[in-house]
Amino acid sequence: MTASKNCGCSVPQHLGELSPAASLHLLALSLSPNRLAPGAPVAALEARGAIRPMNISRSHPRPSPRRGLRSLQARTRALGLLLLTSLVACGQDEPPSRPSIDESSARELSVGKLVGFTSEDGAHVWRGIPFAQPPIGDLRWRAPRSAKAWAGTLEALEFGSPCIQYAGPAGRSEGLEDSDTLGSEDCLTLNVFAPPSTPENAPTGSHRLPVMLWIHGGGNSIGSALLYDASRLAVSQDVIVVTIHYRLGVFGWFAHDAVAGANATAEDQSGNFGTLDTIAALEWVQEHISDFGGDPERVTVFGESAGGSDTFAMLVSPRAAGLFHRAIVQSGSGDLIKLEAAQNWIDDTESGHVHSSNEVLLALLLADGTAADRDTGRQTITSWTPTQVSDYLRGKTPTELLSLYGGGFGGMYDTPKLIRDGVVLPKLDPRESFSLGAYNAVPVIFGTNRDEVKLFAAFGSKDVARIGIIPLWFKNERMYHLTAEYGTKFWKARGVDEAAAAITSAGRAPAFAYRFDWDEEGKMLWFDLSPLLGAAHAFEIPFVFGGLAFGPVTDNIFPESSRPAARILSDQMMSYWGQFAYTGDPGRGRDGNLPQWKNWGADPGQFLIFDTPADGGLRLSAETLTTQTVLEQIANDDRFETSKERCTVYWDIYRFNGRLSLEEFKTIDGGICKDFEGA
Repeated sequence: MTASKNCGCSVPQHLGELSPAASLHLLALSLSPNRLAPGAPVAALEARGAIRPMNISRSHPRPSPRRGLRSLQARTRALGLLLLTSLVACGQDEPPSRPSIDESSARELSVGKLVGFTSEDGAHVWRGIPFAQPPIGDLRWRAPRSAKAWAGTLEALEFGSPCIQYAGPAGRSEGLEDSDTLGSEDCLTLNVFAPPSTPENAPTGSHRLPVMLWIHGGGNSIGSALLYDASRLAVSQDVIVVTIHYRLGVFGWFAHDAVAGANATAEDQSGNFGTLDTIAALEWVQEHISDFGGDPERVTVFGESAGGSDTFAMLVSPRAAGLFHRAIVQSGSGDLIKLEAAQNWIDDTESGHVHSSNEVLLALLLADGTAADRDTGRQTITSWTPTQVSDYLRGKTPTELLSLYGGGFGGMYDTPKLIRDGVVLPKLDPRESFSLGAYNAVPVIFGTNRDEVKLFAAFGSKDVARIGIIPLWFKNERMYHLTAEYGTKFWKARGVDEAAAAITSAGRAPAFAYRFDWDEEGKMLWFDLSPLLGAAHAFEIPFVFGGLAFGPVTDNIFPESSRPAARILSDQMMSYWGQFAYTGDPGRGRDGNLPQWKNWGADPGQFLIFDTPADGGLRLSAETLTTQTVLEQIANDDRFETSKERCTVYWDIYRFNGRLSLEEFKTIDGGICKDFEGA
């Protein structure tokens, strides 16, 4: 995949060839990172191919409504992050040439010599460094093994391959269909961005620099590190940033007893291979980052959306203990799946996920004709030895495995991820682990954006008029804002407030919280993007990395009038992130001239709001949310004009936030929703 240079990320070159309207259209096709748009009808998504059930058999038992809705939610997760960060770019007409080697970047590790280059922002950059053996052949669905030494000098100038995934919109520049595959199973590489130094004057001892390891988003089934240029963050904050690839989707999370084998380790049996890849990258940092001037005793893990949930996983994984010392969760939910759901049949007493490992195995048998129907397929599986099952699964190509999911929406597909296996990840929900003090107790920042859900509502809500999916004007602006508001509040309650409160109650380490409120976009044609998108999901990423650009739609998102204030806000956010990496306390930022960011529970505020002076600037807020308080707010909000409107919001919460059961939905608020259409 060809990428063009930019201020904060790398962008597939075909995006730079689109008009602003076409770019927003492409963005709209993929803006669904963690929720479906409130009000987006399932049938409409199915009709346009946005979601597809696994093609197994007509005799396949129908999943429970709740399981199907969770599957629907997961299938649309993190597409916005992929394309949004793809657009965080300074588009070029021509692909960049291969970077020129900078001999001052030469380094010698215990596994070999390497040399990198100097980026346009002045950082030394090393790309495509292997941190584990290729997880191919017998190593598919096994814990990562340490990388082997290489001969000669590695010219670390090019990114490693993205991990295998559907091509989605990103593959169109290569002439690929969305349902084709992109990347390789041989993908476990990382990239290092550091302030420039020669081998002789690289920081050593107490002068070594803090390290920040970034986990990309994409619903844990798409995405790559190619999209993120951390040069400006590294140079401006005097830190070292590491970006990684990790196995995705069915290759990253697959819990089946047979594939582990007779000599399997507990990690091999866990099914959490993508999680273990991140842990392996942290182990690599511990062993090698000193050679780049980094301090292995000051490592911050940070990620956004799915990467934020992966950061939750690092906080609770016993296998990650001692490998990092701070964490930043940007718009992560922290929702993990039970082992039983990842393994069981969907018609078991404890129902499995529609794409559990057993269901995937059966689907393969049906797809290649080994079995004619569900019953004979299950009989075949029962008759096979574990070795036969393992050989059969490992004999399938990536294309054959991915073909079961139908291409998903923009490359996104649903499969169990972040499995509560009891070894790599605990059986408990992360918030329970936090409250018990049973986690890797390090300082942590949790945050969300004020209008997370608007990223999806803009292109899916029934309250917006469109041609196709391109928004034209509001049909019901009041309900548009209400549905987005409450979807976002549940996100904040779950991903920030309840998590920060649980950590604070345990008293083992401080928690900090933020809300990103910047909403000073311009217009797309006649449509004001500020009320349409606001502080939408993933919009904080260019501020954190310092690249205030959205490729060909930069002028629409960052009109000239708003850029100076946005640049100041970006500098402030990078300063807080940098200070946190140095000390574990964001304090007043690196220069000590920003408002004091107090920890959760401190008087007078619970979290810091990030905004420009025109809308109140940096300030503390004490508004605290829980699942229960948000439900109470909906019940008492007089902005709803009818019970149907109120039930529409409750229904979205049931479908997309997973915080209500169907029975709770029907009985909530005195039973006003028991006859709601769709229930």
